[in-house]
Amino acid sequence: MQTIPTLADIRAAVLRIQPYIHRTPVLTGRSLNELAGASLFFKCENFQRTGSFKMRGASNMVFAATEEEIRQGVATQSSGNHGQALSFAAQLRNVPAYIVMPDNSAQVKKDAVVAYKGKIVECKPTIEAREATVEKVLADTKAYYVPPYNDYRIIAGQATAALELLEEVPDLDYILAPVGGGGLISGTALSTHYLSPRTQVIAAEPAGADDAFRSFYSGTLQGNDTTNTIADGLRSALREKTFTVIRQHVHQIVTVEEQEIIQAMKLVWQRLKIIIEPSCAVPLAAILAQKVENYKQKRIGIILSGGNVDFSTVASL
Repeated sequence: MQTIPTLADIRAAVLRIQPYIHRTPVLTGRSLNELAGASLFFKCENFQRTGSFKMRGASNMVFAATEEEIRQGVATQSSGNHGQALSFAAQLRNVPAYIVMPDNSAQVKKDAVVAYKGKIVECKPTIEAREATVEKVLADTKAYYVPPYNDYRIIAGQATAALELLEEVPDLDYILAPVGGGGLISGTALSTHYLSPRTQVIAAEPAGADDAFRSFYSGTLQGNDTTNTIADGLRSALREKTFTVIRQHVHQIVTVEEQEIIQAMKLVWQRLKIIIEPSCAVPLAAILAQKVENYKQKRIGIILSGGNVDFSTVASL
């Protein structure tokens, strides 16, 4: 797919991936609504297969590939969730998966990749190292490259989460999702643009890895010199395809501090009685920290992106 996904492309992705994913529930919580002063609707991708929304994009691309394209297996670079999803999707198609992972990736995510029969190749925790290492893996294996986010087939797959949310909960005023590489927020923005154009889409990002915020408001792609955030799934940087969609269809990007992320994560654990990972808590943190204008008394959808928690990291929080 060489152009921005249409609604027809997203609906085709729904049909393609339906046998391999869960249609995840939407939860609400009275106490969280009272805290926020708004009606919150949580799309629970932490209940998705492999524990995150990434299964949507990975399975869309893997099952759209031809036998010839995928014969030597698949490869990607990932901090964890995409690597897990691609490993599982490859297992379903009975081909190998080669996953380049930063050496500081959460151990729980490394363990999951191995459990799904993915073959891990570690690299230094920089964008440059990740990209150079995956290029070498592709040259050595001749595998089919399945990017973590900067591909319209991936974006179309991720868009199916917001499509489901909008089918179940119409007339939302806002939809919030976290932003790292931009695949989820791009897909969310496209589904919302097509199905509920009055709904505003807002991306939320850690202040310690705020390339999307700086890119959005400067109009040019920015990088991160450091990614000092507990939200390990959001340490990636935007690329041209995701940035293009974001500039056209995302209304606002806001940032939150680390303690705000931790507080929001704990609140979801305590009040909704479900487990989410730090990256997943960033949009709720933006609401609770009042980073979104005019949100009071509004109907707000929040994509809970995943639940793959490294408890050794969060145990002392």
